[in-house]
Amino acid sequence: MDRMVYIAMTGAREAMQAQAVNSNNLANVSTTGFRQELETFVTRNVEGPGVDSRAYGIDAGAGFDDQPGDIRATGRDLDVAIQGSGWLSVQGPDGEEAYTRAGDLRADSNGRLVNGAGHPVLGNGGPIALPPNEGVAIGDDGTISIKPIGSDGSTRAQIDRLRLVDPPEGSLERGEDGLFRRQDGNAAELDPDVRVAAGKLEGSNVDSVGAMVRQLELAREFEMHVKMMKTAQENEQTSDQLLRLS
Repeated sequence: MDRMVYIAMTGAREAMQAQAVNSNNLANVSTTGFRQELETFVTRNVEGPGVDSRAYGIDAGAGFDDQPGDIRATGRDLDVAIQGSGWLSVQGPDGEEAYTRAGDLRADSNGRLVNGAGHPVLGNGGPIALPPNEGVAIGDDGTISIKPIGSDGSTRAQIDRLRLVDPPEGSLERGEDGLFRRQDGNAAELDPDVRVAAGKLEGSNVDSVGAMVRQLELAREFEMHVKMMKTAQENEQTSDQLLRLS
């Protein structure tokens, strides 16, 4: 009986964990540049002396889905969407370089270029600062130019260039802050081939319908494991009654 309860308990626990992951994906279905988290169940034997006689299921993280989301036009000069593969470099809360696909850029009160989450955007020499201007333009190679105050419309001054990178597939991992970093802790190299589209944003790559169906499946799995635990309890009570009669 205890083996049945243990297996059912671990299954229910991991089904709850999978529900939490899937719920987070659903909550970010409208988040700019969001990459949905993947999960899968695997079997692990209980370690210990003797022959392996028990196994339990765990919800093993399978990384994230690297497929791009839909790109929509916004008309904002500071909005950029990565075309194809590649990442935008930002400064994380820990002060280290991190990566994101969220290109909803803006200038904060100090003139720093930040994204929608408030992370400073990195250029060739560190965080990018925008001087006073009458207009900003971002080229497809990430070059940032401004129209100086008082100048005619044909005058543009290049101030910096977005630090665009394209690390090898599978080398990034998501942090608790939602940003991505190299697994080896090193900064990715600048990639001059990465291109951006100005006036556009990339949406989340979460399939809302598929995620809702998955949530229902996980709820049923959890209920099944709970029923197994109740069945194990009923079996134990029946066994106790039979032993008392003998």
